[in-house]
Amino acid sequence: MEYRRLGRTGLKVSTICLGTMQFGWSTDKITAFAVMDEAAAQGVNFIDTADVYSRWVEGNDGGVSEQIIGEWLQQSSVRRQDVILATKVRGQMGPGPNDQGLSRQHILNAVDGSLRRLQTDYIDLYQTHFPDEETPLDETLSALTDLVRAGKVRYVGCSNYPAWLLAKSLWVSDVKGLCRYDSLQPHYSLVHRAEFERELQPLCLDQGIGVIPYSPLAAGFLTGKYRRDTPLPESVRAGGVQQRYMNEQGFTAVDKLEEIGGRHQATIAQTAIAWVLANTAVSSAIIGANTVAQLTDTIQGANVRLAPEEKADLDAVTKWD
Repeated sequence: MEYRRLGRTGLKVSTICLGTMQFGWSTDKITAFAVMDEAAAQGVNFIDTADVYSRWVEGNDGGVSEQIIGEWLQQSSVRRQDVILATKVRGQMGPGPNDQGLSRQHILNAVDGSLRRLQTDYIDLYQTHFPDEETPLDETLSALTDLVRAGKVRYVGCSNYPAWLLAKSLWVSDVKGLCRYDSLQPHYSLVHRAEFERELQPLCLDQGIGVIPYSPLAAGFLTGKYRRDTPLPESVRAGGVQQRYMNEQGFTAVDKLEEIGGRHQATIAQTAIAWVLANTAVSSAIIGANTVAQLTDTIQGANVRLAPEEKADLDAVTKWD
């Protein structure tokens, strides 16, 4: 497993980050434990979650994924200091008006809830899950700074921020002497490029922001199980995949991944991960897994090294203006 610096920081993260949105949703606790055991055995030191996972499941109030990870940490032979644990704050975690958002009130309450569920006394990377237009940036960044100074959080990042807001956040941090966002979690894959590459990528490269893309397999489309003239697979995400990616450009991208992957004895999914990691702006790619077998297959994408001309060929089939 390769380890890269998270942006300009000295923190080293594995190029594969285990995403855990499905824990407590499509993956039960026993399977989640097995997936985390295998990830650790494969050299993955980076786990990403959020306090809202899996709030959308009937009967869940959120925090289920964090709780599963916390229980695993307590019984695992992996040392806490060897795990880079990332979680997020912003989403609705209760019925009250202050049970969501990026206000000081919610952040200070939410971090304690995450720490309790994760059964740890610090979070390595605490991320604002998506923007909060109703809270001033300096209020959010001041609260995060206090968490860093208190030792509850070590680094802070953001997710789903547009370039203008990330740039403004960096400016506020600089002017007011507050902690800065050291990472960005964008939606990025071979078939979803422009949103990140147009403005966020140059900003992150210029400012030393670590990039940890989510959905690098485009919700499963870039695994090869969605093909021309074949029935949709049974998946809770199939409808969304069909609407977003099942078009001629998307199918051409899958064909090209298959062609280039064949030269490396790699699967379509592994080659899609390799393409994301070939981007010098990227620190780590977030992958989810419902089974150990799924993880052991996808994780091999970190070992595939695309030649510059192969990356260029893949770029060409999903070129954006």
